[in-house]
Amino acid sequence: MLSAADLPDDIAALKAMLVASEARNLRKDDRIERLEKLVAAFRQAAFGRKSEKSDPDQFELALEDLETAIAVVHAEEAADVPATKRTSRPRAANRGSLPKHLPRTEEVIEPESLTCVCGGCLHCIGEDVSERLDIVPAQFRVIVTRRPKYACRSCTDGVVQAPAPARLIPGGLPTEATIAHVMVSKYADHLPLYRQTQIYSRQGVDLDRSTLADWVGRAAFELRPVFDALIANLKRSTKLFMDETRAPVLDPGRRKTKTGYFWALARDDRPWGGDDPPGVAFTYAPGRGGGYAERILDGFGGILQVDGYAGYNRLIAPDRAGPEIRLAYCWAHARRKLVEITRTGSAPIAEEGVKRIGELYRIEAEIWGSDPAARLTARQERSAPIVAEMEVWLAHHRARVASKSPLGEALKYIAKYWDGLCLFLTNGRVELDSNAVERTIRPIALNRKNALFAGHDAGAENWAVIASLIETCKLNAVDPHAWLAKTLKEIAEGHPQSQIADLLPWNYLVNV
Repeated sequence: MLSAADLPDDIAALKAMLVASEARNLRKDDRIERLEKLVAAFRQAAFGRKSEKSDPDQFELALEDLETAIAVVHAEEAADVPATKRTSRPRAANRGSLPKHLPRTEEVIEPESLTCVCGGCLHCIGEDVSERLDIVPAQFRVIVTRRPKYACRSCTDGVVQAPAPARLIPGGLPTEATIAHVMVSKYADHLPLYRQTQIYSRQGVDLDRSTLADWVGRAAFELRPVFDALIANLKRSTKLFMDETRAPVLDPGRRKTKTGYFWALARDDRPWGGDDPPGVAFTYAPGRGGGYAERILDGFGGILQVDGYAGYNRLIAPDRAGPEIRLAYCWAHARRKLVEITRTGSAPIAEEGVKRIGELYRIEAEIWGSDPAARLTARQERSAPIVAEMEVWLAHHRARVASKSPLGEALKYIAKYWDGLCLFLTNGRVELDSNAVERTIRPIALNRKNALFAGHDAGAENWAVIASLIETCKLNAVDPHAWLAKTLKEIAEGHPQSQIADLLPWNYLVNV
């Protein structure tokens, strides 16, 4: 840091130093601006459609590095400012908030002396309070259970001893909370078991991956009735979402992987103020045929909101037995097909289509959370005229655009699913898209990336069971670890099977 003695007396030299300083600051400003533009570009790409980005996780890593680089530049700026001139005003940044439930450890920093320069005693007139987030690394502990034995000295009627507490794994090392931690780390935080063993070994706890796998497998078996209750509860609804995603599974006989699928069945009535809690159930199937969807939905009747996958047509076949199912389709998928065309060059027709669909979404944003009747009224008054105009627009351009062109294919897609796209105009419980279920599938895709594949069909089924319960916890703002620890303990203690529905995640906060 320069002092007055360090400055040159020569005016020309002083001017040269000033120009160099300004140039250095200009380069720093340019660097900040360039980095911030890169961050904005990466964010735009990261929130695009999956097929529009090469690797979403790589984008997140790049974002972290860019934001770190910006922080370095800001730190350099702060270091160049003399301490006497620094202000206490914090830099504008989202630093998060510190929840009230976190334990507080207070430290009071007193002045070196409470004696005034005049010789009198200083008294407190106020204080400045600041809070910082501190982390104590996870610590293992050993719970030692002692069960004393008692006998009578006057007779030989036997020995008295308290019964051993129930355990999920009889004679095993872990508590139910430990098993819950392993499951949440794997299925919510996407940390494979072999990496968990590496973390534990750093604290001197040596556990084989196979041991953790045994814990998870036993817990999955015990949780299966809860999963069955979850999917049964969802199918009693009259409005659900459905989607599917790939699930690579190891095929040892052929020394390669085969492609299975996770089918997601979801409920989210919050947009129209429904009383049923949100939830999602994943089911593993070895294929993507519509027959698997039909089997999963056995007993369900009502509206099913899906994308345009042809396999769902089996659900509305005239000869299908069971309750009637009506398919509502997804405007987001229709919009994406038009957006793809706008990114290849000038496409005024596609751009107009995107704009028309955008008007529908603006209306939906305004009526989110209203009851079905209010939503239906708003849609009839505001959305129906837009849709009617779009139907005319669609027919007009389909007659003039080559059917095999990208635009022709996009318009054909919209026309093909038109009736299902318009179902939201006659039912206030129907959404504009199926994004609710697509969001629930994202964690499955992350786990698939980290684990590469499931080791067996049975492993994929266990994966589906545990992921369903964890994601349902998250949808209901329930801590998955707390719910799993409590639920596994209650199961170990013999929770009645007839009351298994009481253990569903949305009942946790009520029962705590």
